[in-house]
Amino acid sequence: MNGKFFALPEEKRQRIINAGFRVFSSGAYKKCPVAEIAAEAGISKSLLFHYFRDKLELYMFLWDEAARLTMEYLNRYGCYEPGDLFEMMERGMRAKLEIMRNYPAMAAFSIRAFYEKEPNLQAEIQESYKKYFGMKAEKALAGLDPEKFIPGLDLGRMYREMYLASVGYLWESVQWGKNVEPERLEADFKQMLDFWKSVYLRREE
Repeated sequence: MNGKFFALPEEKRQRIINAGFRVFSSGAYKKCPVAEIAAEAGISKSLLFHYFRDKLELYMFLWDEAARLTMEYLNRYGCYEPGDLFEMMERGMRAKLEIMRNYPAMAAFSIRAFYEKEPNLQAEIQESYKKYFGMKAEKALAGLDPEKFIPGLDLGRMYREMYLASVGYLWESVQWGKNVEPERLEADFKQMLDFWKSVYLRREE
């Protein structure tokens, strides 16, 4: 990638990034035209390829940028500070809502990229995901008190199931062409949290 991309004004960089998220979230990698990204960003296709060597490099940059932005916002909201797991998840939800307002198509892009079947992308994305998920799980589970949960519960498996349920919810929305609206996401996620609390937390006697 040409370093001149990072020398661009922040507003122009964000416009290119958001255009990439939006276009690549609309379908499979092969079917998404780079020319549409350039037009939506307000630049020429040749200038876009001046910043990125090819379509593959642009796609992988956007994947890495989505992961970087997610970590940045989660840290900003204190999502990995020791404390109650569900409180951490609520802070995570607020962080992701802010991401969605600043990068409206990033969630849809990330979900579609995760399921992308293009051989040049699949292995690299899956390897990156495993590393990213491992970091999240390790931080989320650190310092949890097993006594707050039902006896014998595998906390690692519980966290993974909740995480995959959240991903599945977003993927269903993407598959059916629904807009992943922050307000609807917040309401639905709060319902999921209430359900998980009722299932996993130890009841006071």
